[in-house]
Amino acid sequence: MGWRVGYLLAAFGVYMVDQASKAWAVRSLRFGREMKLINGLLSLVYAENPGVAFGQLQEGGSFGRWFFVVLASIAGIAVLYYFFRTVRNDDRILGACALLLAGIFGNLTDRVRLGFVIDFILVYYRSFHWPVFNIADACITTGALLLVYDMFATGKQERREKREAAQALNKT
Repeated sequence: MGWRVGYLLAAFGVYMVDQASKAWAVRSLRFGREMKLINGLLSLVYAENPGVAFGQLQEGGSFGRWFFVVLASIAGIAVLYYFFRTVRNDDRILGACALLLAGIFGNLTDRVRLGFVIDFILVYYRSFHWPVFNIADACITTGALLLVYDMFATGKQERREKREAAQALNKT
């Protein structure tokens, strides 16, 4: 249980960094200000996202706000359940779940408090602009990619073990 508490504390730390960075963005970037970090590649700009990922489904109004709150709450509970069901020695899954929890609850906090999510990181190159995102979004994406990677890596490992077992049986 100690390792799980460590992962949850790390998730809480990332959640706090996300919330602090959003508070900074409100103070420093609102009202059209932009901070260029890497000219032609990375800027910090303020954006309010009432929709879901990449600004989709923004026309939901009050119903949409609370629908996304319920949806995010269910997702958070599901990830927490999966986190506690995962075997102790699977650090990649535990870490992925911690990142997902930090991201889900970071954006959920904004949605409950404000009715929208604060985004402020803009990656672009010439005319290509990636949708503005935040630290919570980056955590959700990274956690999800780790889970997908683990799903495929575990599948390959299981197939290899079955193949080796079958070859061992054929040799006897």
